[in-house]
Amino acid sequence: MPAQSSFASGRLLVVAFEGWNDAGEAASNAVRTLKDALDLYPIAEVDPEDYFDYQFNRPSIASDEDGNRVLVWPGVTIYGPTRPHAGRGQSLAADAELEVSGSNGSNVFLMLGTEPSRGWKSFTQEVLEVVEDNDIRGIIFLGAMLADVPHTRPISVFTSSENAAVRSELGMERSTYEGPVGILSVLADAAERAGIPTMSIWASVPHYVHNAPSPKATLAIVDKLEEIVDVVIPRGDLVTEAAAWESGIDALAGDDDDMASYIEQLERARDTVDSPEASGEAIAKEFEQYLRRGDRPDGGAAGEEPWRKE
Repeated sequence: MPAQSSFASGRLLVVAFEGWNDAGEAASNAVRTLKDALDLYPIAEVDPEDYFDYQFNRPSIASDEDGNRVLVWPGVTIYGPTRPHAGRGQSLAADAELEVSGSNGSNVFLMLGTEPSRGWKSFTQEVLEVVEDNDIRGIIFLGAMLADVPHTRPISVFTSSENAAVRSELGMERSTYEGPVGILSVLADAAERAGIPTMSIWASVPHYVHNAPSPKATLAIVDKLEEIVDVVIPRGDLVTEAAAWESGIDALAGDDDDMASYIEQLERARDTVDSPEASGEAIAKEFEQYLRRGDRPDGGAAGEEPWRKE
């Protein structure tokens, strides 16, 4: 593992949101993987009434451990290394008063939930209050985008930062994208304005399998995250799940000549890149193309299979 950088030497918050920023559930599942590897507890959460449109993000019903039927509301939770004191951790603005240990695992905080539907400025302010209360010194945003990439090649991962010191230190680029953004960009902008350095890790997910979770993309994010955060992240079943995911798509393509031909086109395009991993410039272009597609999952007409285009 590379030597720990000054960006990663203090308390870090790793963030992912389900929804627009989370193609193939790759980013949110990366945070869940990290959560399973660390001893973390909920220290703050939002009031869903303030930030969610229930017609857009509907509550769901499920059974609890006792077999009781319970409603599960959309929300966002921040996790920290120590249990909050009694009566604390009930809102995002609560101070968890955490202790720091010598290992970096005790410096990692996580934020996971659904992208808010409204009130982004107020939401951002609440998050920054938690960041300040817990002396968090840096934020890593995780995302996943749908892109014209083949499932048979290594997942492209693009890292960027708006902070010049972080770019210099970690050898990453600054995004040149201009256009619509999600809550990750809003939080990053507010954090940088507050003097908190940030960086982003985005993985490219093949857009022709956008309806299924992508463990291969999750694994790629976890691999990159481990390079930045001084914590060894157990992969669990991710490696075998990623292999099964790829094999499953191979099987589908084996029964569909048009899909197989389309994947071969993507493979040829990918193989023209000099290195096994796509260059930072190429992945940045994928990122910009994804954002410009808006909310449509495959960038084409509703119900249209991209490999069937004339």
